[in-house]
Amino acid sequence: MKFVTDRKRALGMGSGRDGTHHHWQMMVSSIALVVIVPIFVITFMLGYGEGYIDVVSYFSRPVPAILTALSLVIVIRHVMFEALEAVEDYIHGTTGKLVQIAVTGLSYGLIAVGLFALAKLAF
Repeated sequence: MKFVTDRKRALGMGSGRDGTHHHWQMMVSSIALVVIVPIFVITFMLGYGEGYIDVVSYFSRPVPAILTALSLVIVIRHVMFEALEAVEDYIHGTTGKLVQIAVTGLSYGLIAVGLFALAKLAF
């Protein structure tokens, strides 16, 4: 005896709908963070404590610049997905939608500002 309605059978969705997708997004970004954060910290520490000219020349090289950009994007997207999950759980209705839009806009704005700063530093 199946406890699936005709509508759910037609849509192919269970009761959780898109929870699995969010879970896998978080798992993938968590695994990426486990790898990229220690590499980023080591890379960052190699350029730390130098003068401005030395730091600019260090981040002008492709490996430190790419690792920094990759770290920035992965960390901010991971935090954005976590914040969106919290908003979905605790804030409902129009207010929840507006907060989701604000969180998404702020996150992508931070990514854009970070990448722009890195590009200005690298070039």
